[in-house]
Amino acid sequence: MSNNTAPQRNSYRFAIRSSIYIAVILFLLLLSVSSFDDVELPLYLIFCFSLACFLICFTIIQFRVQRFIYRRIKRIYEDVSLLESSNFDDREIATDMRTLKDQVERFARNKKTEIETLQVRENYRKEFLGNISHELKTPLFTVQGYIDTLIDGAHKDKVIRKKYLERAQKGVERLTYIVKDMDMITRLEVGDMRLEKDDFDIVKLMKQVFDQFEMKAARKNISLVFDMNYNNKIMVHADKERIQQVVSNLIVNSVKYGKQNGTTEVAIEDLINNKVIVRVTDNGEGIKKEFIPRLFERFFRVDRTGSRREGGSGLGLAIVKHIVEAHGERIYVDSEIGIGSEFSFTLEKVSSSIEDIDVVVE
Repeated sequence: MSNNTAPQRNSYRFAIRSSIYIAVILFLLLLSVSSFDDVELPLYLIFCFSLACFLICFTIIQFRVQRFIYRRIKRIYEDVSLLESSNFDDREIATDMRTLKDQVERFARNKKTEIETLQVRENYRKEFLGNISHELKTPLFTVQGYIDTLIDGAHKDKVIRKKYLERAQKGVERLTYIVKDMDMITRLEVGDMRLEKDDFDIVKLMKQVFDQFEMKAARKNISLVFDMNYNNKIMVHADKERIQQVVSNLIVNSVKYGKQNGTTEVAIEDLINNKVIVRVTDNGEGIKKEFIPRLFERFFRVDRTGSRREGGSGLGLAIVKHIVEAHGERIYVDSEIGIGSEFSFTLEKVSSSIEDIDVVVE
């Protein structure tokens, strides 16, 4: 109702003013004619005639203006509705120019926002396709090169044959790794992966991950340590295999971007609301602030050349984020250039599971 009241009021005002102008002109014209004519017309008759003209003009003008404006503005609505039916189909047509102007401007602003969003998505899509093409192309060309060399005659030399086959195998393993990660992240995004939650000791899990990557860290002389001695169990409720993958990816990233003779430190802290937070901190090169919002995108790399030399699918942090969020938890990043980075995530703890811990700061 409110949409029609203002337009009708404005069209009535236009019709009344126009009719008054016409009636006044006719009234003055009749007065002037009667004054020069031998037959003098009574004033009340002139007034009644002018009033009748006013009413007739008002009716005709109001009807014609409404029909004229309504038809043309309706056509504008129909044309605009072809672009976005949800914005105009269920809205009453406004014949007031100010109301129409506001609606069109609002529509234009919304369209501008949508176009900018689509442009951002298109740029992301192009970048994503370029990244995945590069990630798959590199190992494929590597495998193809070694196989072509073997076919051309290198297979006759047992030493070269074994070396090239081993390198080709590494390329195939990298392809398999990328495909598996892509499959996992796709299932996580569509909610197709079921989590098998259970109670387990997060401290023990951390120690197992430390043992797994001890040799990798030793190549850069990086120490994998806890922030203190955890002598008692800290039980959490989650999917153990997936959380191990989260921790492994964070430790691998910490070692990959950590500095020589550096440290990767893990802390497990008790939070309120039956939560614990796991922190993985390094004193490496750090991450620029503008890169932090994109860290969890597929194939996004802060250092494209260095990280590719280190290997990996480029999906590690994206998988980490999806696994943590699949548990209904949150992941956080804090980093300073030249100081280091800290990745932390929350987990549901088992009630009364965190016992008194003998703290011995290393």
